[in-house]
Amino acid sequence: MDLFSYSSMKSILIQARGFLNSNLSEFEPLVLLIAPLLTLFLAQMIRSVFGVVHDKGFKACVLGLIMGLLKMVPGVQKYIDAEKQKVVDQLQSGSSSKKKNRAEELPVKGLGVEVLEKMEVEKRNDAIWQGKCSGTVYIGGSESEGHFTLINQACSMFAHTNPLHIDVFQSVVRFESEVVAMTAALLGSKEPTSGGQICGNMTSGGTESIVLAVKSSRDYMKYKKGITRPEMIIPESGHSAYDKAAQYFNIKLWRVPVDKDFRADVRATRRYINRNTIMIVGSAPGFPHGIIDPIEELGQLALSYGICFHVDLCLGGFVLPFARKLGYPIPAFDFTVQGVTSISVDVHKYGLAPKGTSTVLYRNHEIRKHQFVAVTEWSGGLYVSPTIAGSRPGSLVAGAWAAMMSLGEEGYLQNTSKIMEATKRLEEGVREINELFVVGKPDMTIVAFGSKTLDIFEVNDFMSSKGWHLNALQRPNSIHICITLQHVPIINDFLHDLREAVETVKANPGPVTGGMAPIYGAAGKMPDRGMVNELLVSFMDSQY
Repeated sequence: MDLFSYSSMKSILIQARGFLNSNLSEFEPLVLLIAPLLTLFLAQMIRSVFGVVHDKGFKACVLGLIMGLLKMVPGVQKYIDAEKQKVVDQLQSGSSSKKKNRAEELPVKGLGVEVLEKMEVEKRNDAIWQGKCSGTVYIGGSESEGHFTLINQACSMFAHTNPLHIDVFQSVVRFESEVVAMTAALLGSKEPTSGGQICGNMTSGGTESIVLAVKSSRDYMKYKKGITRPEMIIPESGHSAYDKAAQYFNIKLWRVPVDKDFRADVRATRRYINRNTIMIVGSAPGFPHGIIDPIEELGQLALSYGICFHVDLCLGGFVLPFARKLGYPIPAFDFTVQGVTSISVDVHKYGLAPKGTSTVLYRNHEIRKHQFVAVTEWSGGLYVSPTIAGSRPGSLVAGAWAAMMSLGEEGYLQNTSKIMEATKRLEEGVREINELFVVGKPDMTIVAFGSKTLDIFEVNDFMSSKGWHLNALQRPNSIHICITLQHVPIINDFLHDLREAVETVKANPGPVTGGMAPIYGAAGKMPDRGMVNELLVSFMDSQY
């Protein structure tokens, strides 16, 4: 910088200082100090308000504000709490009486082997589940024979084991690696397009598998892109486990409405992607309606933006590969789809393994490494753990391995043929009932149905009185049944009771005494979703 330029710049600065001093001299020094701080504070407040509106939506924010103001009126909060407690009491349906008889202290003298007799008595109080529950029990037949017996024996043989101790219980460590490898092979790990690096671990269930996939995706995208305010996008039909993961790991979750066919809307998903997006999600099939999302299109979307894409195959992992071999028109859903970075598969559903067994799989080790937790500064020594749990039941790992090895490909093909055919018969039967409609076109073993003329939740209450345990859904109001081997022999019984339920509700509309229809109906229409949230939390808190 030459001397002339320096002098000019100095002159301009002196003039500017003089101008500012002249115009600000009329203000108190304290005002000049506070004004900038107050401006920054107000700017931050405005930014926070806009952030809340952006996250929750304008309508939800207005409703929340109105409800907040109403609760400030004397007596309103007390009235709301009283009404909420009434709903919670009805939801409990007698569970409070069971709590009165529960043990709360150790017996002074142990029961010894007599405890088994006591357990038999308690077990007889369980609901009749054989063929009566949506999903729930996936193994066919009686629990005292066949595959049930084999699983029980396998679990008993390894009841004392823990795969945390890899140097001690090498058998269950091997079982786990083989369960993962066999599951991965069903989902394209042997195909060239998979990349040949598919890896994973066993978990306690679909929720843990999804939670771990989300955690790994978050940390992987932070490593790759430096994302520190992560967001993920899921369809409205995506499992609630993603909400749990979002709360656990401080991730902003966007739920995108599904399209007219109840599949993930790819265009709508694209509109939500931004620089903070770490992952998108698809299901094969989705839990509510048994419909497979457009996995290939979502994979291309994830690939084009360089983000993670998780596919929830918790229901479909042990059905779709075999259904495809049987000739069913199954769209692409696995690691052969470019862009898929992780998959969750439950072995304890259609894999017919004991409850508490699932797998989470990754396209490569680079992503999976972000699942692990390694601790180097603990006085207890060096520590590394692959999943959320440290100690894990080796009995369940052994049970899963035994299930897969005992059934083999032929066994799974036979089972898939039975449940797919049973699902087709049930769907056709539901469509023949004029007052009902099937939600979308189910791809697998779930049939969801609603009604435009009847309260479907009243129909559900009647079915409950007949001993059926179905799942109530919303958006649209409907109920579904997840077909398992338990249902194959009793499809006609189900359809008979369903027709009777429809005719009964049609002739005598109105809630059944003690039924849940009023609660489900009110919850669906309630605009303040925060209040619905409070009801659910209060109900759960009362159960334990």
